[in-house]
Amino acid sequence: MRYVVITGGVISGLGKGTLTSSLSYLLKCHGIKVTTLKIDPYLNYDAGTMNPYQHGEVFVLDDGSEVDLDLGNYERFLDTSLSGRNNITTGKIYKEVIERERRGEYLGSTVQIIPHITNEIKRRIREIGNNSGAQVALIEVGGTVGDIESMPFLEALRELNREKDTESMIFCHVTLVPEVGGNMEQKTKPTQHSVKALREIGIQPDVIFCRSRNKLSPDSVRRISLFTDVNEEGVVSVTDVPNVYLVPDLLRRQGIDRFIISKLGLGAGDFKDIWAEYKNNLVNPKKRVTIALVGKYVELQDAYISHKEAFSHITGKTGIAVDIKWINSDDLLSDISVLEDVHGIIVPGGFGYRGFEGKLRAARFSREREVPYLGICLGFQVAVVEFARNVLGLENASSTEFDPKTPHPVIDLLPEQMGVMDKGGTMRLGSKKVLIKEGSLARELYGKDEVYERHRHRYEVNPVYIDRFEKAGLKFSGTDEDRIRMEIAEMPSNPGMIAVQYHSEFLSRPLNPSVVHEYLVRSALKYREHLVEAAA
Repeated sequence: MRYVVITGGVISGLGKGTLTSSLSYLLKCHGIKVTTLKIDPYLNYDAGTMNPYQHGEVFVLDDGSEVDLDLGNYERFLDTSLSGRNNITTGKIYKEVIERERRGEYLGSTVQIIPHITNEIKRRIREIGNNSGAQVALIEVGGTVGDIESMPFLEALRELNREKDTESMIFCHVTLVPEVGGNMEQKTKPTQHSVKALREIGIQPDVIFCRSRNKLSPDSVRRISLFTDVNEEGVVSVTDVPNVYLVPDLLRRQGIDRFIISKLGLGAGDFKDIWAEYKNNLVNPKKRVTIALVGKYVELQDAYISHKEAFSHITGKTGIAVDIKWINSDDLLSDISVLEDVHGIIVPGGFGYRGFEGKLRAARFSREREVPYLGICLGFQVAVVEFARNVLGLENASSTEFDPKTPHPVIDLLPEQMGVMDKGGTMRLGSKKVLIKEGSLARELYGKDEVYERHRHRYEVNPVYIDRFEKAGLKFSGTDEDRIRMEIAEMPSNPGMIAVQYHSEFLSRPLNPSVVHEYLVRSALKYREHLVEAAA
């Protein structure tokens, strides 16, 4: 097994996840089998209980693991499905070590960071690498060098490198090269100091990815190479690009894929760009639509990153570019007119009452104006509650999540959630079978009678009300395999509307986009063309 480790310095948020994903894609295009691993040094067991403002979207895997959004990038770039084992956190490591100590497995030893914690980290890294069937495992270390919580992981990686042949492991370091002054001079000191801190830990980088506004000057490359002891061909300039799926091209033009392959002692086939046609549509879209994303975390777009990526995937497939209009749902309570210029509406998942009433207004606007609508998870439940209130006339109908005393609990707690107190890892999570009814819009879109989609929810449509909904025109075209839980809703009177209880965005891929997101975009284009014709 060969390992490529990606660490960060100077500041966080420089794009280690995108660089890790891009390197994975480049190696895959050379015919090399790759897997990826994310190390999150925070003490949380997983990302499930984190506020999106802290770490962005909580991504869900097939096995129900709630993980960092970077694993979503890995899956999209590699077109693969990972498991919870591909995400290591401090919480997981310490929990395992403490449980072993309680079982007496350390034979009376004093349990310490070194060697017990570092040994468990190495064990998990080796387990992922060896069980994946891959030739190379890329390991992204969250945070920056110097963070206290990162130290045991960096020490474990240093030890792992010491225990392996030198050609079996290389280190890549991501740093910031700021440009200051009237002449925008590139400053290499932050990179020098960051690498110095890494070398003090005992790790010498082989590659430095330098994030900067403009391409590194030859002088900057020479200085960084001189002061960090990294070959000039290993100093890579990483500037901003219009779309993350163009980052592999940026790296490949500088030959870093060949450099890494050579350093690892791998034989590689000819490069085959899997995304060639996809990227052409991405860069040169033929048409455009505006879609409102109505949520309560819109100030941090990473909270909805999988939706953004799903729309990119659709652009790559169809040539229809999507301009997302980010709308705070609470703003709709005072001004619904901000939806007047959009061609479609998406209400994504979420938790908590804040923003709920505004999302209801978005759903009503869509239904009454016949504006295409996609509801995801909570957005599905929003469509149901809106229909109950304004079509069925069920006054104060709601979800018991937001109003436990509602007279019409059209959305209620899942039976197995009754009495559950723990918040982490206790929802209906992961890949579940969805049965699709014949003759429905959903059957037409999916082209099959069953699919597997990823879930993350505690509440569901109350079966007591289903007959009333369907008689009034809200059709449930998808159910769980027991035909008890409602999974898909559609409205023949508004053919552009579809809502799903699952998170279809989590399985969207560049060459295989989310079916319901694509339907929203295509419906939005038809709606836009209709508006143009009406105006003419």
